[in-house]
Amino acid sequence: MVRKAVTEKFKNLRKAVLTGSRTKFRESFNKLHPRDRAEYLFSQSPTARKKYYGYLPPEEVAELFDNVDIDQSVTYVTEMKTPYAAKILDEMYEDDAVDILSRISPEKAKQYLALMDNETASRLAELLRYDEEHAGSIMTTEFISVREETTASEAIEKVKKEAEDAVTIYYVFVLSDDGKLLNVLSLKELLLADKNTPLGELEHDHIVSVRSNADKEEAAHIMKDYDFVALPVVDFHDRLLGVITIDDIVDFLHEEGADTYSKLAAVSDIEVTDPPLESAKKRLPWLILLLFLGMITATLIGQFEDTIAQVAILGAFIPVVAGTTGNSGTQSLAIVVRGLASGKLKHMQLRRYFMKEAGTAAVTSLVAGLVLLGIIFAWKGELAIGIVAGASLAFSIFVGTLSGSIVPLALKKVGIDPAVASGPLITTICDIISMAIYFGIATVMLGWIA
Repeated sequence: MVRKAVTEKFKNLRKAVLTGSRTKFRESFNKLHPRDRAEYLFSQSPTARKKYYGYLPPEEVAELFDNVDIDQSVTYVTEMKTPYAAKILDEMYEDDAVDILSRISPEKAKQYLALMDNETASRLAELLRYDEEHAGSIMTTEFISVREETTASEAIEKVKKEAEDAVTIYYVFVLSDDGKLLNVLSLKELLLADKNTPLGELEHDHIVSVRSNADKEEAAHIMKDYDFVALPVVDFHDRLLGVITIDDIVDFLHEEGADTYSKLAAVSDIEVTDPPLESAKKRLPWLILLLFLGMITATLIGQFEDTIAQVAILGAFIPVVAGTTGNSGTQSLAIVVRGLASGKLKHMQLRRYFMKEAGTAAVTSLVAGLVLLGIIFAWKGELAIGIVAGASLAFSIFVGTLSGSIVPLALKKVGIDPAVASGPLITTICDIISMAIYFGIATVMLGWIA
C-alpha cells in the first residue's frame, strides 16, 4: 500500500512537470519521504534531472544525497552547474562532501571549494589532505564538544543549540583547554548527570579512540568491537581532530566487500557501465597472464604423452582432478581473505592456523580421494586406475588447500592486498600442482596400471 501511494505521488509529480507548474511540483515533491524524493529525482534522465535542479534549491537537494551511494553522488554532482553543485557541497555534512571531492579531479574540486563558504572550504581542504586509506579521510569535524569546566545543564543547552548542524548528537566530547580528549559522554549519561556538576569531574572508563593515520579497517574493527555509533579521531597528542560516524563505516565496509569480491574474480577496476572496448582492455591483462600460466599446465601434460598413450583413460579424469583441486584452493583462499578482512585471523597464531588448515585439508582430501576411487571402480571396474586417480586427487587437494592459505598470507606479509590472489590465479596454480601430482603418480605406477 505504501509503494502504491508513492507511485500515485510520482504520477502527480510527472503531471506537474508536464504542465510546467513549479509550485505544484514542489508541493507534491516535498510531501514525499526524503528516500522517495531521491528515488524519483535520481531515476530520471540527465536532461530531466537538470530541469528539476532548477525547481529545487541546493539545500533541499543536499538532503537527498544521504540516500545515494558515493559513486552515483559523484555522477550527479559533476553533471550540475558548478555554482549550484558548490552550494550543495556546502550544505552537506563534511564527511559526505569530502567523499565526493576526493573522487573527482583536483582541478574540479578546487573550483567547488573556491565557490564555497571560506570556513567550510578550509575545513574540507584540511580533511582532503588525509590519505584515502587513513581513518582521517572519513572523519567529520561537525561534532559537539565542551570544555571540562562546563556543567551538565550547560552542555545540554549546547546540544540543543548545535544539534541541527552536528552530524551526531549521541556523544558529547569533553576537551581540555588545549583540545585534548578527556571524556566521551553519551546523551543518556549527560541527561542523568547532576546538572551543576562540571563534566571534567565525572568518572570515565578508558577512552577508546583511533589515530588519524590509522587504517580505516582498524577504525571499523573498533566500532564493531565496542558497538559505537561514533568514534573519536585524535592526533599523537590525543587532541580531538574529528569523529567517524557509523554510516561512514558501513559505507566503507560495503565498498571493501565489493572490492574484495571483485579482486577475487580479477575484475576489481571494472564497472558494469564500462563500454565494451574499455571493459575488454581491463580484462585482457589478467586473461593473458592466466593464458600463459595455463600453457605451463599444457606443457606439463605434454611431458606425459607416453603415459597417456599407454593408459588413455587417464585423460578422462583430468577435469575431475584439476577442477576439484582448484575448488579446494579457492575455498581456502576465500576463508583466509575473509578472516584477514574481519580481523579474526590476525588474532590467531599462524602455526595454530596452519595446523588447523592442514587437518581440514587432510580430512577433505582423504574423503574426496576415496569417493573418486569408489566412483571409478563402480563405473569402469578399474581398481588400479581408481587408486591412482584417488591418491592423486587426495594429494592435490591437500597441497591446493594449503596453497590457497599460504599465498594470500604471504602477500599480506609483503604489504600486498591478499585479495589479488584471485580465484582464477589460485585455480591456475592448483591446475599445475594437480597435473604434476596426477601424472607423476601415474607414471611411477605405469607398470601396474598399464
